Amino acid sequence: MSKKVISDYNGYDYKKIFWEDANRKYEDMSDRLAIRRLLPKKLGKFVDIAGGYGRLAKEYISRAQSATIFDYSKTELKQAKEEFGDKIHTKAGDIYSLPFKDNEFDTLMMVRATHHFKDMKKVTSELHRILKPGGVAVIEVANKRTLPKMFRYWTGRSDVNPFSKQPSHLKDIDKNGFYNYHPQYMENIFKKAGFEIIEVLSVSNFRSTTLKKMFKASTLVKMEKRAQKALAPVRFAPSIYYKLIKLDPKATK
Repeated sequence: MSKKVISDYNGYDYKKIFWEDANRKYEDMSDRLAIRRLLPKKLGKFVDIAGGYGRLAKEYISRAQSATIFDYSKTELKQAKEEFGDKIHTKAGDIYSLPFKDNEFDTLMMVRATHHFKDMKKVTSELHRILKPGGVAVIEVANKRTLPKMFRYWTGRSDVNPFSKQPSHLKDIDKNGFYNYHPQYMENIFKKAGFEIIEVLSVSNFRSTTLKKMFKASTLVKMEKRAQKALAPVRFAPSIYYKLIKLDPKATK
């Protein structure tokens, strides 16, 4: 497998430690709201890239002709199989060289994964390769251009420039690197790879420890439901969701 792996979750109980024990109900529901808005009703042959233990599997299993979870972590894929059994297929491998055929899937999704990847051009190229022409990709991007990051930069508390188009490499979060991306940088990559951007959503708009102390998760989710589309044009949220369609090269000639 690639030497570019940033975080290896083998042997780590991501489900329990990161999600169940860390008060992330609001973030989880924010992701689900976006997925329900962006994924087609009928998914055909579907793959959840970096889908881990299948946190979001209930959002797509019933709508897919077949559903596959791909991940680097065999620990997480084992958890997915234990919960969903024959309802899903699992495949371990390298994001930079996906173990799938060209044009294999009708629909794909990748959520909460881009912060682990140094080379998003290569990742996007691989996602484009495995998707059929006309197929839909829903991809979440870890955004470097958020309001809190702007204020930290303006006040001198951070030297990471959120306005720079180049990816930020945040070694203080992860010793091996943690990557955030400017929306325009990613949108250019999507277009050059052969995708058309169909819809954009602003997601996890109220991701704040302070807000989560002040409001119940259900209240934040109600606010989130209204904000995802309304705030999409400014691209300020921690997560930016893209609905993409793979252009048919024959149709563009």
